[in-house]
Amino acid sequence: METVHESIYDYPVYYDLIFSSDWVAEYKFLTAAFDKHVKRKCTRLLEPACGTGRLLYRMLKAGYKCDGLDLNEKAVEFCNKRLRKHGLKETAFVADMCDFTTPKPYDAAFNTINSFRHLLSEKATVAHFRAMAAAIRPGGIYALGFHLTPLVGPTTDEESWTARRGHLQVNTQMWPRDKDTKTRIERFNLRFDIYKPTGSMRIDDCLVLRSYTYKQFAAMIKKIPEWEIETAYDFRYDIDEPIEIDESTEDVVYILKRK
Repeated sequence: METVHESIYDYPVYYDLIFSSDWVAEYKFLTAAFDKHVKRKCTRLLEPACGTGRLLYRMLKAGYKCDGLDLNEKAVEFCNKRLRKHGLKETAFVADMCDFTTPKPYDAAFNTINSFRHLLSEKATVAHFRAMAAAIRPGGIYALGFHLTPLVGPTTDEESWTARRGHLQVNTQMWPRDKDTKTRIERFNLRFDIYKPTGSMRIDDCLVLRSYTYKQFAAMIKKIPEWEIETAYDFRYDIDEPIEIDESTEDVVYILKRK
């Protein structure tokens, strides 16, 4: 099997397949969260780190006005190509989620599956929340989903899953490489094994993420006066069952309210 040591984000077809399996649950949860937590009707949405647009596409199909931004040009091109194919407006654009502006504020934003943790410094994280505050109107929300580091109990560090579309199959494995508790930087090996009728290949990548305990995240949000934590849910995506975050919490979707 041919092996390449490259970024999975530069292979949007495979990335989209492997991360699209849970879109229905996420979509239903997010639209319910907009109805429940946004003051006044929610029509305009923003997705920072939109990637291939697996959720952005569904929001547009449902009638929302939804824009997305991402640093990876290949992912944005893939997203807009899909939108164009389905007769939808191309609304994804290349931008840094720490430094962007929008011509008109949005009612809500969403960012799931740990994309937020790619911001590796306090400075970058603060810049992101300030940029988001400028993009979301008062009374709007930011649904932010990621893995916390629990202070007690086990941590889910290794994952593997498979996705298939037609004759294409991608097997994925992720496991920790190293963690620095002082800098809060964690590195994970990520492997895609791709099987097609014409052959197979392997992509080996390394994800570099910043870690957060629930206390560290709460302290971060307090630095941005425009935001407050309204409530939180876990990855069951049950809009009727918000959770109480404690030392054992790992999977979380924060609902941040724009003051």
